[in-house]
Amino acid sequence: MLLEQYKHAIEASNIVSKTDVYGIITFVNEEFCNISGYTQEELIGANHNIVRHPDVPEENFVKLWDVICRKKTYTNTVKNLAKDGSTFYVNTTITPILDENDEIVEYIAIRYDVTSQMELKFKLEAKEKELEDLNKKLEEKVILKTKEIEDLNIVFHQARLASMGQMIANIAHQWRQPLTSLNLALFNIKKEAKKGNIDIVEAMYNNTKNTIKNMSETLENFTDFFKPNKIKTKFSVKNSINESISLLGKTILDEHISIKTNIEDAKLTGVSNELTQVFINLIQNSKDAFISNKISNRIILLTIKQDNNILIIDFKDNAGGITTDIIESIFEPYFTTKHQYQGTGLGLFMSKMICEQSFDGNISVNSQDNTTVFRIELPIKE
Repeated sequence: MLLEQYKHAIEASNIVSKTDVYGIITFVNEEFCNISGYTQEELIGANHNIVRHPDVPEENFVKLWDVICRKKTYTNTVKNLAKDGSTFYVNTTITPILDENDEIVEYIAIRYDVTSQMELKFKLEAKEKELEDLNKKLEEKVILKTKEIEDLNIVFHQARLASMGQMIANIAHQWRQPLTSLNLALFNIKKEAKKGNIDIVEAMYNNTKNTIKNMSETLENFTDFFKPNKIKTKFSVKNSINESISLLGKTILDEHISIKTNIEDAKLTGVSNELTQVFINLIQNSKDAFISNKISNRIILLTIKQDNNILIIDFKDNAGGITTDIIESIFEPYFTTKHQYQGTGLGLFMSKMICEQSFDGNISVNSQDNTTVFRIELPIKE
């Protein structure tokens, strides 16, 4: 009687089946029918592989039979297929039943349903895989962005070197005439000294000193301009524009360029030399366009106005305009329409980087009716 109660308790709380030594079902309890969807009549006499899931590898069943045929207990979590095509998972324990001669007479399998736990496990694994893929993509993006930043830094450094080369050319151009004047002055000083004209020698000497002083100031402006690690300070935008015009003074004069300004002076916080570099690049571009397009009346108009906390700088020239097929590309590094010996294609790229990275602003371009307007918008920060 007590044994019957144990048997009832096991069958009521577990999924139970029995097979003969060939795997033919001889008994199933109600729980087995409920989870598999088959009736007892359909199961009794059928092979136990009636609930085998096609996804389960054949070698799993080879291992199962190897264990139980050696009179050992087999335990595993098994994926099964119900009658309606749904999948269920059961933790399975299969035990051989032996007779008095120690021979296997049947097998009893006791299972309990773990479908919900397995589904949660698979969902968790899927989320972990998704997270792993996301981390991998993020790592790839970080590597890609790091490479992009490194490439930009290299290009920016090249742009600085190219700008330095342009500035050296400007210094050489601006020194050529005063050096000629100094050479002539020394000759005249020597000639007048021989004649004993001390007053004339004194006057020539003073003029020579002024020439040397101006050359020295030009050189100091050049070295200050490229001084590294300059601290951000509040500076006058008008002074920055005037500095760019001064540094290119000889070129502007020789090329007969008229620069007109309508400036509502304002102050920005940053490195003034960097903004000066932007104006130098724009003036250089206009100069090259004037020459390339054979413009005789060469005018650059610089206007500055303030709109709330945004400083708007318009740089306009009448150098012939920019064609629609290239205007979208002019801020790209190494893009140039000039001969390779005339330009590197880095000036406007460098100007864009300065406006965006150093001043948190932007630079755009509009060209029509043979005129071009570069608009620089920079936030005014306290």
